[in-house]
Amino acid sequence: MEKLHLNVMGRDMSVEPGTTFGALAQELQKDFPSPILLAKQGNNLQELGSKIQDGDAVTFYDLSDGEGMRVYHRGVSLVLVKAVRDIVGETARVQIEHSLRGNLYCEIRQPETPLDAEFLSKVERRMKEMVDADLPIEKRTFRKDEAIEIAKKQHMEPKAKLFRFRRASNVNLYELDGFYDYFYGYMPLSTGVLKVFALELYGNGFLIRFPNPEKPDELLPFEDPKKISGVFMEQMEWCRLMEAENVADLNEAIVNGHFGDLIRINEALHEKKIAEIADQIYHRMPNVRVVLIAGPSSSGKTSFANRLCVQLRVLGIKPHKVSLDDYFINRDKTPLDENGKRNFERIEALDLKQLNKDLKAIIAGEQIELPYYNFVTGKREYNGDYLQLGEGEILVMEGIHGLNDRLTPEIPDENKFKIFISALTQLNIDDHNRISTSDCRLIRRIVRDYQFRGRDARGTIEAWNTVTQGEEENIFPFQENADAVFNSATLYELNVLKQYAEPQLFRIDDTMPENVTAKRLIKFLGYFLAATGQEIPNNSLIKEFVGGSCFKV
Repeated sequence: MEKLHLNVMGRDMSVEPGTTFGALAQELQKDFPSPILLAKQGNNLQELGSKIQDGDAVTFYDLSDGEGMRVYHRGVSLVLVKAVRDIVGETARVQIEHSLRGNLYCEIRQPETPLDAEFLSKVERRMKEMVDADLPIEKRTFRKDEAIEIAKKQHMEPKAKLFRFRRASNVNLYELDGFYDYFYGYMPLSTGVLKVFALELYGNGFLIRFPNPEKPDELLPFEDPKKISGVFMEQMEWCRLMEAENVADLNEAIVNGHFGDLIRINEALHEKKIAEIADQIYHRMPNVRVVLIAGPSSSGKTSFANRLCVQLRVLGIKPHKVSLDDYFINRDKTPLDENGKRNFERIEALDLKQLNKDLKAIIAGEQIELPYYNFVTGKREYNGDYLQLGEGEILVMEGIHGLNDRLTPEIPDENKFKIFISALTQLNIDDHNRISTSDCRLIRRIVRDYQFRGRDARGTIEAWNTVTQGEEENIFPFQENADAVFNSATLYELNVLKQYAEPQLFRIDDTMPENVTAKRLIKFLGYFLAATGQEIPNNSLIKEFVGGSCFKV
């Protein structure tokens, strides 16, 4: 049989038909600073155990790529679960909850298990024993009913419940030393590549620390995001109270006719939190004159700002909304990025001198003329829009740099109230598969872009890396500067967004580079039963994405 001729990472190579991607990766490993974990052929990701089928170009990923790091996270998570079961027993329930600055927060739901440094050290030693043994991680396919029985036998009820709602007749499970588990996404070939990790006590549980993508032999530096972590912990407790800790619980709520209750409870929680933030601002009056709202893309900033203004009016405070975008410098002066394109996300794209001059005047009780940025002409205009704050009045400004002290260096801290908003979802697929907050925001944006901005899913996905890079530079480093944090995630939204997003994602085929992300999101949304949004109130943040909001968004 003729050899397959491939372009592999820019070089021409030939392989025998049936060669695995792992075997080919061994020939190139010396060119990578960390273990190769995943392959891509054409526009499809491939596990290293898969066989090369055709002559499409091949790319390999290690820890320096996000896809490779996802594989590493899953592999270490599987080893962790197995190690805890080896020590505590097969009834041990390990809960992998959420990401904190590139690390995973976990808990062990086993009241009789003392979670202390000694126990964690024992788990870590057992994990490293499995890594040193380089045990194979093998994918095995079972009928759905067989997979359900295996999950029940291994005391993993959430997975058994999840498989019940699976449409496919087969389920792929990964076997590690006689233990079977299900993971959403690709896995490494064996444990031997998972050499860099550590366990560290944190909160009511512990963190899995992971390698630094830039220095793969070292752990990623960790600065405790106390405020963000507090929001996650609070949301975890709400999930427990609502008996909806995972997707299967959510699907059962739909099946049993309780979905409307979840919507109403979530919306009531949002209203309560917004009212609490308004109260904080009220109690800092009259010193606070400017409220600054910042958050990543598709967090629901506009709807949140509108709802906050309503709550401020309830307290007798008259808010005036102003967009930081209106302080853009003229387009021909906008700084360029490394590719020579106008970079509107850099703080230097704003006229900081004029902004601070106007804010100082407003705080002093003077009248100013507000600018308006004309996105058609690329110039700032003045059209006679004057503002002067009276007693009990306040400025509400929304923009990505709101938490960065470089934005308002001339304004005393006592005159500012900073709010960070993001969709910090705490719902998980099951005990061992968390839901990415970034993926949730991407799905929101895909829906909104198609509904209201004339952009298809392919265009949204294509731009997403640039969007998230801007967030990593301009928003997330400053989130702990916030006086208040608002979590805009709702438990129910993905069941509703599913029916809007899926048709757009299926338009992306495997000839397109965006197919990798589209396939991941399609598989992810496949876990959720679809639900209508009829019971979502028209002031909900979710209406900003699906339409029907009572606010101008």
